[in-house]
Amino acid sequence: MLCSRSRGARTWPRNPGLSRSSCARSTAAALALAALTASSVAGAQQGVPLDRFDPAPMGDRMFGVPSPFVAGHLDVHAGVLLDYAHDPLVLRSVTNNTNEGAVVASDLFLHINGSLALWNRLLINVDIPIALVQSGASPKVGGVSFPSPDKAQMGELRGGARVRIWGEYDDPFQIGVGAYVWFPTGPTNAYVGDGKVRAEPHLLLGGRGGDRIVWSAAMGPEFRSTEVFGGVTQGTQFNVGAGLGVLLGDARHVQIGPEMYGAFTLASAQTSQDNLKRSTNLEILFDARYRVLDDLEIGMGLGPGLTLSPGTPDFRGILMIGYTPEQKKRERLDRDGDGIFDDEDACPDVKGVKTDDPKTNGCPPDRDGDGIIDDEDACPDVKGPKNDDPKLNGCPPDLDTDGDGIPDAKDACPKVKGVANDDPKKNGCPPDRDGDGIPDDEDACPDVKGVKTDDPKTNGCPPDTDGDGITDDKDACPEEKGPADPDPARNGCPRVHVTDKEIIILEQVEFDTGKATIKKVSDGLLDNVAEVFKDHKDILHVEVQGHTDNRGTAQLNKGLSQRRAEAVLKALVFRGIEAGRLEARGYGQDVPIADNKTDAGRQKNRRVQFKILDRKPKAGAN
Repeated sequence: MLCSRSRGARTWPRNPGLSRSSCARSTAAALALAALTASSVAGAQQGVPLDRFDPAPMGDRMFGVPSPFVAGHLDVHAGVLLDYAHDPLVLRSVTNNTNEGAVVASDLFLHINGSLALWNRLLINVDIPIALVQSGASPKVGGVSFPSPDKAQMGELRGGARVRIWGEYDDPFQIGVGAYVWFPTGPTNAYVGDGKVRAEPHLLLGGRGGDRIVWSAAMGPEFRSTEVFGGVTQGTQFNVGAGLGVLLGDARHVQIGPEMYGAFTLASAQTSQDNLKRSTNLEILFDARYRVLDDLEIGMGLGPGLTLSPGTPDFRGILMIGYTPEQKKRERLDRDGDGIFDDEDACPDVKGVKTDDPKTNGCPPDRDGDGIIDDEDACPDVKGPKNDDPKLNGCPPDLDTDGDGIPDAKDACPKVKGVANDDPKKNGCPPDRDGDGIPDDEDACPDVKGVKTDDPKTNGCPPDTDGDGITDDKDACPEEKGPADPDPARNGCPRVHVTDKEIIILEQVEFDTGKATIKKVSDGLLDNVAEVFKDHKDILHVEVQGHTDNRGTAQLNKGLSQRRAEAVLKALVFRGIEAGRLEARGYGQDVPIADNKTDAGRQKNRRVQFKILDRKPKAGAN
């Protein structure tokens, strides 16, 4: 019986415990099974892809572990990678562990690898493997020949894609998902293909630790058909990989670090424990990269295999050269947007100006050199200490800017001469008894808060917008002239005035009791209403409303209010108002504005109102 040993970075692990003792059997059993094992190995040649090292997409930071990040939009990353494996397929006797010969003593694969980055989010990748060199001793065991491949062959074309889910270029933790699909482009009789489609979805993790560390990890199942090779069951497996890189040099153009790959064949779970051990793969690769130019990178990797499984070499070597546009954004950031890159900016988070001094380059100007920038320095041309008061920050403690004998440190008005005051908020400020911000010597109303005006007679006094002699603070209608009234709600208001929605009358239209006859005493009021209509041509349509209290029946009140509204409409038409601008409507007792349980309330409810239904928009209004 024979033990086959070979290596593939992920698919064909070897068993570290496959020692002479584990392979040993009785001589009779070994002789009985030798021919069977040899024939199964020979048959397996028809579909065994030995070299299963899967290069990461060009532009990633590891040779075999893909990264989660996607760099750039419409950026192309392309290159070639040479992968050499020593002793990827050797036959050994189970009886005495002797080497019966190498079916494949060495192979050299060329990988042509290219990627396209889109939207800084999606990466498309293609890998074309070509077996440039394959050699072996074509051993013969038990009368069975194991022909070795001896010419260049096409391998299995791999397509891939991944999506960055979370994390930016400089983030310490990034997440992505991706997948590989292998197509049966290689022949099945030269240890480069199995003639079937394979697929592997994977989860990707990675990131940058500070400015010197990069890392990546990948894991996922590889779905493939089940095969038996040399007594070892191979099939769907779970692949894992991890890598760590250290960036060296001021430009971080050199990277060194290890990578590890592992694969666990899930199909072996249903076979023997010995078979399970011989189908587990582990491999370490120690690699280095150097960015020769901004967009050109070369690399090399060397490493041993750690297990004995079909497809596992005892040594692997890798050479790489690739066109991979450098991601410079990380090192040429300008966080504060002042045009000075962070690596040259002494104040990278605050906008500043360019200087020849590296200690101040990119910092806000500080003319007096007191360590307080001019924008925050109340005395930018005189050195002074920091102060929590913005008016004193950066000023000498004995400075008296206004010369009023009160140092700025204690002067509430450091730039205006004033007088001493026990109140710190007023100390050094001109006297202002009413506190309106206008000094008493300029305030025409020093004991009443007012507003500043250019007229010395009104400066510091409350305004009188409508000029009716009643200041706005006491005027119920500050924009319409009106007489004084002891009622604050009417003070300064005309008997009739206009709002946006109504013509308001401060007196009631009076009628004979229970009738729609307007009393003579209301003629003057209706004259005023008519004048408002004539002065406001923008008022196009008004509803003259009649309202009553709740005495009497609702039907009677409804009719009475309608007749009273019509009487007012006719009175206005008589005074020259166009009938088309008016309509009459009686609401009866349905819309009270006061309590009908009191005489005063009923008096208020017996009323006429003028609601504006249509009005021209004011000039400039939308």
